[in-house]
Amino acid sequence: MSRTGFMFVAADPEKCVGCRICEYICSLEKSGTFNPLRSRIRVVRIYPDVNLSIACRLCEDAPCVKACPRDALAQSEETGIIIVDEDKCNGCGWCIEACDFGALMLDPDKKIVMVCDLCSHRSDKKPQCVEWCPEEALSLTNRVILAQKARVSAIEKLFKAKIETP
Repeated sequence: MSRTGFMFVAADPEKCVGCRICEYICSLEKSGTFNPLRSRIRVVRIYPDVNLSIACRLCEDAPCVKACPRDALAQSEETGIIIVDEDKCNGCGWCIEACDFGALMLDPDKKIVMVCDLCSHRSDKKPQCVEWCPEEALSLTNRVILAQKARVSAIEKLFKAKIETP
């Protein structure tokens, strides 16, 4: 792994409108159907104004992998992608509980955990949710870039507050 961490899909809550196209395109890509319950990304709405898409953050030393009692999850050392061994997974949900981001889901029919793999089977290496987001709210990033954006945003807000204060 590089010093900047693994790449993952992140959402900008300033841009996300909650259209859920990311969920639909993911479910189509992964299961061949337009069914958000089969998506590896979720849109969360925080009433009234905030929408946010959540996908696997590819944590270092992933808690989901550590929590699995059946060793059904493994993390690629090269990409950080969480790999699910469907033969070992029994849908116990320990990995889902261990995820700080709420990024793992259970397949409604198979009862096997689903997790974003960044559309790794595609040759263009671009996740479909990122490509299809009409508001460009989704991006492929890493923890260093995300932290830098947060710092810049905080400074901009401080300057704006200072200017508006008489």
